Amino acid sequence: MTLLFLFLGLVSLAIVAGAITVFVLYFFRDPERKADVQEKAVLTPADGRVLGAWSLESGDNPLGTKAVKVSVFMSLFNVHVNRIPARGRITKILYRPGAFFAANLDKASEKNEQNAVTLDTREGKQIVFVQIAGLIARRIACWVREGDEVQAGQRFGLIRFGSRVDVYLPEGSRVAVQPGHNVKAGETILGYLP
Repeated sequence: MTLLFLFLGLVSLAIVAGAITVFVLYFFRDPERKADVQEKAVLTPADGRVLGAWSLESGDNPLGTKAVKVSVFMSLFNVHVNRIPARGRITKILYRPGAFFAANLDKASEKNEQNAVTLDTREGKQIVFVQIAGLIARRIACWVREGDEVQAGQRFGLIRFGSRVDVYLPEGSRVAVQPGHNVKAGETILGYLP
C-alpha cells in the first residue's frame, strides 16, 4: 500500500501506510534467545511485565490442585512469540473462545479467549501456561501438539497485538519475580519447582 500511495502521489497516505508497515514488522520480530536452564527452573513463556503472583488455595484452576499463579502482561511493544517454560511433554491443549477485555485486567484470565497448554516436566511436575487474548489481540497461535516433547525456551506460539500469559505452577513452587518486573521469554527465570 505504501508503494501504491507513493506511485499515485498520495504522500500523506504513503507516510501513514509506511509507519503502519514499520510497526507491524517491529511487532512480529522474533529474536534468537538462548535458554540457560537451571535445575527445577521455570522460564517465563512471555516477554512483558509481571502483573502479580498468587497462591491459589483451591483447585479451581487449570492444575486442579493448590497452585501458584504468575501473570505476565504483553504490551504492543513487547515481543509476542511465546516460549516453553521447561522441558517435558505436552499432555493437553485446551482452546476456549471468549471475550476480549483488556489483558491487564484480572477478569481477562476468566473471561477472555484463551489457549491452555499443559506440560509434564521430566521431573514429574505439571505446569500449565495459558495464552490469553486481549482487547486488541484477536488471534492466538499455538504451534505445539499434544504428545510433543519440548525443550525449555522453544517457541510454541504467538498472540497478536497485546495480550497476557498466566502460568500455573504446582504448590510449593518458589516465584523468582515480583509484580512490575520486566521479563523476557525463554531467558528470565519465573520460578523454581518444588
